[in-house]
Amino acid sequence: MDINQVRKQFPILDQEVNGHPLVYLDSAATSQKPQSVIEALDEYYRGYNSNVHRGVHTLGTRATDGYEGAREKVRRFINANSTEEVIFTRGTTTSINTVAYSYGRNNLQEGDEIVITPMEHHSNIIPWQQTAKATGATLKYIPLQEDGTISLEDAKETITDKTKIVAMMHVSNVLGTINPIKEIASIAHDHGAIMLVDGAQSAPHMRIDVQDLNCDFFAFSGHKMGGPTGIGVLYGKKSLLKEMEPVEFGGEMIDFVGLYDSTWKELPWKFEGGTPIIAGAIGIGAAIDFLEEVGLDEIEAHEKRLAQYAMDRLQTIEGVTIYGPEDRAGLITFNLDDVHPHDVATVLDAEGIAVRAGHHCAQPLMKWLNVSATARASFYVYNTEEDIDAFVDGLQKTKEFFGDVF
Repeated sequence: MDINQVRKQFPILDQEVNGHPLVYLDSAATSQKPQSVIEALDEYYRGYNSNVHRGVHTLGTRATDGYEGAREKVRRFINANSTEEVIFTRGTTTSINTVAYSYGRNNLQEGDEIVITPMEHHSNIIPWQQTAKATGATLKYIPLQEDGTISLEDAKETITDKTKIVAMMHVSNVLGTINPIKEIASIAHDHGAIMLVDGAQSAPHMRIDVQDLNCDFFAFSGHKMGGPTGIGVLYGKKSLLKEMEPVEFGGEMIDFVGLYDSTWKELPWKFEGGTPIIAGAIGIGAAIDFLEEVGLDEIEAHEKRLAQYAMDRLQTIEGVTIYGPEDRAGLITFNLDDVHPHDVATVLDAEGIAVRAGHHCAQPLMKWLNVSATARASFYVYNTEEDIDAFVDGLQKTKEFFGDVF
């Protein structure tokens, strides 16, 4: 991978922030967009903007081809069996909520169990809290090891014959932990439970094969993988999706509507009520083209090298605490002694360095870490060791600045 050629494809990186070259280290929140994605969106709106699946005119046909062509790209990207198993949503949050409402509320009852982990993003906690309250099911947590990983022994102890749903993130947006999804899915299936995977932090960064993982549902977002905001994907096994009811009703998802009853379209369209996210789908399709051209294996290896380099550099700064395991995805969550993470992020921003500070939509995990907030630097295909050097230098300046203040 030629990193210089890759960086040239991201026009937003060619700017200064507060008088310094931009160093963007917040891709876990949202990634920057390559020129090819920007052009795909522009081409749609300039050249063939139209609704899909309805008109027989030329623009409508082109839009439908673009929209459904993107679905096939997603199918190939995650190795789903069929495009019937690929549903376009507004993002990972909507995808998880769809499963929680459509599958969870119709298949759970009092005495059943939902199993998740304390490291989950709020989007994979709150829907299950609400589902448990609505059905009488019990919400259980697989405990974390000291380094923020999950042991298969603990998973086996937590998942029982009462468990009906296991929902887990593939990669932690705070710790960088890469969870053993395939093995835990096998444990869940041994007990007759289904497995949902929050892939928001994995699909952009590594090769995904939902058939190999043998998960029942897999959710991810376009905006974290070089695509536009407002578009996501829910993969589900066809046998499960066929039995699930839609959660949104209206145009596009209907087959027949009478005065007192209606029927739904076949998969996947029964879950895509209303005018679908046409431009977003075209954009995520273009993002997949870009990622596959660069190579997912190369992207994953590149980010892991950056993470290791960053950890090695950060250990030279006294007072830095790094959270999470040694073997991690491409992000570093940390705190600097006696300096609030928001202050760290503010000083780094003055140096043109964008990092995230706060609870990262993971308040239960913050409580487990015994902190109120952390700072996070997250890496993507366009980052370099020079970015890490600037970040570490900026952090050293932050330490010196607040040392002088106090």
